[in-house]
Amino acid sequence: MGLVQDLAGLAGPLAQQFSRLGLATQVAVGVSSFLVIVVVLNVLKQVLFKNPNEPPLVFHWFPLIGSTITYGMDPPRFFKANQKKHGDCFTFILLGKKTTVFVGTHGNEFILNGKLKDVNAEEIYTPLTTPVFGKDVVYDCPNAKLMEQKKFMKVALTTEAFRKYVPIIADEVTSYFKRTADFKGPSGVVDICPKMAQITIFTASHALQGKEIRDQFDESLADLYHDLDMGFSPVNFMLHWAPLPWNNRRDHAQRTVAKIYMDTIKRRRAQGSSDAQDIMYHLMSASYKNGVQVPDHEIAHMMIALLMAGQHSSSSTSAWIMLRLASRPDIMEELYQEQVRVLGADLPPLAYEDLAKLPLHQAIIKETLRLHAPIHSILRAVKSPMPVPGTKYVIGTDHTLLAAPGVSGSDPQYFPEPELWEPHRWDDDSPLSPRIVRSEDEETVDYGYGLVSKGAHSPYLPFGAGRHRCIGEQFANVQLQTILAMVVREFKFRNVDFSNTVIGTDYSSLFSRPLAPAKIHWERREKA
Repeated sequence: MGLVQDLAGLAGPLAQQFSRLGLATQVAVGVSSFLVIVVVLNVLKQVLFKNPNEPPLVFHWFPLIGSTITYGMDPPRFFKANQKKHGDCFTFILLGKKTTVFVGTHGNEFILNGKLKDVNAEEIYTPLTTPVFGKDVVYDCPNAKLMEQKKFMKVALTTEAFRKYVPIIADEVTSYFKRTADFKGPSGVVDICPKMAQITIFTASHALQGKEIRDQFDESLADLYHDLDMGFSPVNFMLHWAPLPWNNRRDHAQRTVAKIYMDTIKRRRAQGSSDAQDIMYHLMSASYKNGVQVPDHEIAHMMIALLMAGQHSSSSTSAWIMLRLASRPDIMEELYQEQVRVLGADLPPLAYEDLAKLPLHQAIIKETLRLHAPIHSILRAVKSPMPVPGTKYVIGTDHTLLAAPGVSGSDPQYFPEPELWEPHRWDDDSPLSPRIVRSEDEETVDYGYGLVSKGAHSPYLPFGAGRHRCIGEQFANVQLQTILAMVVREFKFRNVDFSNTVIGTDYSSLFSRPLAPAKIHWERREKA
């Protein structure tokens, strides 16, 4: 009773002092007191009320913010730090939502090969993708319909198609360097990332969508794809509807690009038959399994998705490749000598069959994708409670699952000296060779768009796994290797300051990319 009386005795004088304060000061004191109480209660909840049947929770001060800021600043560092502290499976608060991370090969398998009744990608991604791609495609439709849409796209992803694409891509790259002012003269300095973004759009639009579409793309229109890309800002999980500057630019870009496709479709239908045997022509005559013909607006939106789906990975990966080569001019010279040795000193026009003869070129792409995974976080909504094998944990439906294949891609258990960019690690006799055991009878599955590898239990998954595995994996390799081969024929690169360092990573979007500006020095090769 004495303590209660003492506190009651203090309350009166404190109330009198509070009443003498100005209104602004009272508000400040009130807000500060509220925040202190919220923080204290949040800390006590984490310390005193741990759930032994859930993965450990990353400590945080504020209940809604949680670990959002530290995660957003550098996701891979956040994952590795908490993996070291909590193990492969842990939970953190992301924008008020319990987000359970499961890294490592078991995590890759658990999340990326999750059953449709247990995990859902559409629910997570439609707020981001629908304003960018448009309605009724990709994640703005049932999963079965998405699988049919993927199957439509595979007509553009055959070996025969790739044979046609290589000379198209090679010509686009050569033409770009000839007409672009930043590459005039014998040498210079250039911010490489926007240039690679333009090259990937030009090469992909021409190869995948035909000359008629490509001729409607110039540098300014290619830049619209950057505005579309910025629609994938993580804040848009919650504010995709808001009239924010980047959302306004995203919406303008979406309308502009969609109109190009819609106008082309209308023109082709008015003309009747077409000689253009491209993906648009194929979609214009395609029907779903229920007999419904693909509507024109869905064709336009699928055309956007077809370019955008590969634009993030190919644009960022090609930029990282160029930056890595600038830090290692010796490797760039090795690439050139590989082409001379294998293809001949006159370097004839590049053909699809040549790509398989250039193992170092292939290794450059593998190694760059290993260290610079384009997508650092793959999210899934939990639709039914999911027990974590080998633990007592059960992931509830109030959680979001997060896979991070890039973490295992830089794990010393599988990749010796994992932070070292060394393309020769992919040589058969390299002491840095990846320690990956591959099954000779790897299981395949058809999710509705053709057979793909089911295996997600791998430390190296740059194109994802499971039913949402990237169907453009082979095209991306063809595109990147062809771009790389043509750049190597034309230039020598180095860092502006002659160092061997590489710029840091920008994680402001869901798709990681080099920080801007990323300038390198280029020098044209002397023609024999």
